[in-house]
Amino acid sequence: MIDWGVPLAFGATLLFIYAASATSAKSVYKAFTLIDPPNRLALWLPSILGWLLVPAIIGGVAGHVIAQRISSVKAISTERLFRRRTWGQRLKPPGRIPDLRGYFHGTYAQQNFVDAWVRVAHRNDWSRAQDHWEVFIRDVLSTQQFAHLDRHECLKQAKDTAHLVLVITAQMGICIVCERRR
Repeated sequence: MIDWGVPLAFGATLLFIYAASATSAKSVYKAFTLIDPPNRLALWLPSILGWLLVPAIIGGVAGHVIAQRISSVKAISTERLFRRRTWGQRLKPPGRIPDLRGYFHGTYAQQNFVDAWVRVAHRNDWSRAQDHWEVFIRDVLSTQQFAHLDRHECLKQAKDTAHLVLVITAQMGICIVCERRR
C-alpha cells in the first residue's frame, strides 16, 4: 500500500484534476467508475485507469479480508484447538451467566457494578439490565480471543471482561447494548 498505493493515488488525483478541468468532475467520475463511456479525449485516460484500478482495489480489499480471517484461525495451534477434554471437564455442567441480584450483596466491586449498571445505565430496570448483561457476555463469548479456552474458563474470562468494560460505560449512564439497539 505504501510502496505503490500512495504514488498511484497521487497520480490518479492529478489525472482527475486535469480531466475535471477539461470537462467536469461528474463526467470524470462516471468515466473512471465505468458508468459512462468516455466521449472526449480527456476522459480516455481516467477510463483506462479506472478499468485497471477498480478491480485491483476490490480484489485487494477482498484478499486482505480473507487473509485476516485465515491468519486469525491459524493463530490457534491445532494441538490446542483439538485438545481432548478431561473427564472432569466433560462431566462438569456448563457454567451459567450470573444473576445480577447476587451482586447486590457481593463484594464492593460487584456492588459498584450493579449500582452503575442497573441504577445509572438502566434507571433501575432490573430485567432489562439482566437481559443486556447476558447479551453482552454472549457476544464477548463468541470472540476469537476466547476460542482456545475451555467452556468454564471462557465464561469466567468473558464475565470479567464484560464487567470491566461495562462498569466504565455504565458510570457514564451508557449501556452499549441499548445504544446498539436504537
